Amino acid sequence: MRFKIACMEAKIVAKNGEDLAERYFIGKNYLILKRNFRCRFGEIDIIAVDRRIHAQELVFVEVKTRISTCFGEPKESITKVKIRKIIKTALYFLNLATRLNIKNWRIDFLGIKLNKSGKPIEIIHIKNITND
Repeated sequence: MRFKIACMEAKIVAKNGEDLAERYFIGKNYLILKRNFRCRFGEIDIIAVDRRIHAQELVFVEVKTRISTCFGEPKESITKVKIRKIIKTALYFLNLATRLNIKNWRIDFLGIKLNKSGKPIEIIHIKNITND
């Protein structure tokens, strides 16, 4: 029973984090195209267009939300395997979305730490995580 409750709590934390991430990017003048895009290769939490750049850029965002660090810092969840899955999923999306006509794209990471009441205490945005 405790496992089931923990899974439900994790889903609530993840959804809360994705909602916060969406508001964060909208506030930075990004256009949100899709949330939770899924295909056989994996899932991308947010797909957006960075409109601040002269030549608009498509941004695939991995969002990781934590309410404690017992499982590590949010950015520690980004492994080479995870990045490869995101790249495959992004390429699949680009193949489907040819009408977007956006040539530049990148993969960003947004790490969110919440306090016990669900309020953000830290938001870390790392652009272009494939360059690390």
